[in-house]
Amino acid sequence: MRLQDKVAVVIGVEKDGIGQATAILFAEEGARVVVTDIDPEAGSQVVAHIKKRGGEALFLRMDINSESEIREVCEETVNAFGRLDLLVNNAAVFSPKGLDATVEDWRNSLRVNVIGTAMTSRHAAEVMKRQNRGAIVNVATISGIIAQPQSITHAATQAALLHMTREIAMDLAPHNIRVNCVCHGIILPSHSDEHAGRAGRIGQPREVAYAILFLASDEASLITGTHLIVDGGYTAQRIELKQSSSTAAGPSAGVMTRMVLNQSSL
Repeated sequence: MRLQDKVAVVIGVEKDGIGQATAILFAEEGARVVVTDIDPEAGSQVVAHIKKRGGEALFLRMDINSESEIREVCEETVNAFGRLDLLVNNAAVFSPKGLDATVEDWRNSLRVNVIGTAMTSRHAAEVMKRQNRGAIVNVATISGIIAQPQSITHAATQAALLHMTREIAMDLAPHNIRVNCVCHGIILPSHSDEHAGRAGRIGQPREVAYAILFLASDEASLITGTHLIVDGGYTAQRIELKQSSSTAAGPSAGVMTRMVLNQSSL
């Protein structure tokens, strides 16, 4: 098993989502899993699923906007399992707005997507430093890489999360703690096939979970400070189409193509 004897904290486990799939997969691979979410029902369902299949799991309710609750989760994880090896930051909010985003929209996105992730990483890292070992995987979307209409707060925070991953990786490298990011495209059950990439279909949560598993495992022992795109070739397809149009019809056509392609959003 790829995570045998490891203790993992997975933050954000909404029903049928990436966090839920990751927690279940980690347990299947031998990890003892601490599941956190603001929704007790969602977290309890994941724990029940894991235990039913013989795994070890614990649910701890946590509001990612509360640093004291984040600290308590890390402390209770150590109290329950003796250590904390892996952290998956999967909590996120999405506000489908452009320049009409309000100050509160910005604050909410920054609190959850950036500040919350920074605080969970900070307190988990304090435990990992004592062990001189650990891995953190942040979960972002491809909106941090390509521009999307009507998603300014989300895209800005996803780009921030990508760079924050690199910064934290540099700071924690001396402590043998790796930090990476998985950037996913459209994942079921949301959206439609019009957002499919070269793979010709929408992704499944478990497919993203496998990427998270790889970066969390010792198989990725030389990988830190980078991101792994899991989008079925969606971003590659957009780049290819932009380049093809620009070559065939000149620079102005390339600009128009970019404008058309950017009408689909996460």
